[in-house]
Amino acid sequence: MLARLQQFITLGLLLAASAWAFVFVDRGAPLFAAAGALAILFGYAAFLAVEFVLLYFVNRDDPAPRATLAQLVQAWAGEVVTAPRVFCWRQPFRSSAVPDFVPAQAPRRGVVLVHGYVCNRGLWNPMMLRLRERNVPFVAVNLEPVFGSIDDYVPIIDAAVRRVSAATGMTPVVIAHSMGGLAVRAWQSSAMSGIQAHRIITVGSPHRGTFLARFGHTQNAQQMRLKHAWHTKLLSSEPAERFARFTCFYGHCDNIVFPASTATLPGAENRHLTACAHVHMAHHPAVLSEVFRWVESAGAPETASAGGRVAR
Repeated sequence: MLARLQQFITLGLLLAASAWAFVFVDRGAPLFAAAGALAILFGYAAFLAVEFVLLYFVNRDDPAPRATLAQLVQAWAGEVVTAPRVFCWRQPFRSSAVPDFVPAQAPRRGVVLVHGYVCNRGLWNPMMLRLRERNVPFVAVNLEPVFGSIDDYVPIIDAAVRRVSAATGMTPVVIAHSMGGLAVRAWQSSAMSGIQAHRIITVGSPHRGTFLARFGHTQNAQQMRLKHAWHTKLLSSEPAERFARFTCFYGHCDNIVFPASTATLPGAENRHLTACAHVHMAHHPAVLSEVFRWVESAGAPETASAGGRVAR
């Protein structure tokens, strides 16, 4: 569903820009034609700039390191390049380009990849290629319904975890971007199959909500609002020691999840990323290194699956 929606938006923007340019070139106004077409195609950059202005002011009282103007500009430029690659190419047209890799009797620990709000598995294409190169089993989910409750995603994540665990005999590393981190926490609290993740890595996840969610009207966007009752209920179901299994990447230039420290958890390994915006964070080298760090860790037996099989 999301891929088709983003295909429609992408092709619609291209058509609108082409039509604008054609009309005004035909009227003998080539400069106006070019300016209008560029505004249609790159107007998102101005929208991103507004988000960075908001985060600058909202983060003023946050305990995270304060971003400099140069860091904000660097992060904005990185997101201007990254966003169309994700939302106008990988997700709408290449979401199935890298299939799941789950060979039978895989000899090493696997990975489950969970995307965030208005995303699909295409977000992870670069990482999936790296995992495939290293012969690491993985499954990347599509969270649907796109605008449903975060709790709706629990069975999807559980099925992916069980699939990887069955192939490898070991609990997987679960990496989640943005809203996906909340979905993974909801999955852990549900204990559907009795399998616990070997490690959970969240990237820009609004663990305590985000300022921008106040402007969202879908069910899952509302659940990401600051101090929302959904967060309180989830936290009450989580033992404090659980967060020791988490690595939480957050940043003072995250243009979607701010205040910045809302992407951290008490007792987790909270890792700050400098001058890196929200979508760009998913592809940060430190994130990939952390995934391989835990994929290659041995670890003791952790829990038994619903079928009684011990995962390591």
